[in-house]
Amino acid sequence: MSAQDIDKYLAQVDEPKRSTLQVLRQSIQRIIPEAEQCISYGAPAFRMHGKVVAGFAAFKNHLAYLPHSGSVFPEVREELGDYVTTSGSLHFPIDKPPPESLVKKLIDVRLRQIGPTKT
Repeated sequence: MSAQDIDKYLAQVDEPKRSTLQVLRQSIQRIIPEAEQCISYGAPAFRMHGKVVAGFAAFKNHLAYLPHSGSVFPEVREELGDYVTTSGSLHFPIDKPPPESLVKKLIDVRLRQIGPTKT
């Protein structure tokens, strides 16, 4: 699995969802450029040190950021504002990705959860 798998996923998503998810993808790539792109549970994702740290998906009426951990959102609850969340996803409008500053905080929490890795 690779960046091409994410390209294929996005190619099947209608506009404006596709462009919005592409902006989110680019934000994640800027934040963790060393991450491996993959598909996890059928959705585009980014893996580091063997653990998925971020992902996203398109749904009928919204888009979702996926932290791949139910304990990420409680750590940044005040930062989430009016976003609708479930234990495993942050919903955002089809034409407006979450700000990169929020994505960075979410990824930072997830990376901290994974902890240091052995090299």
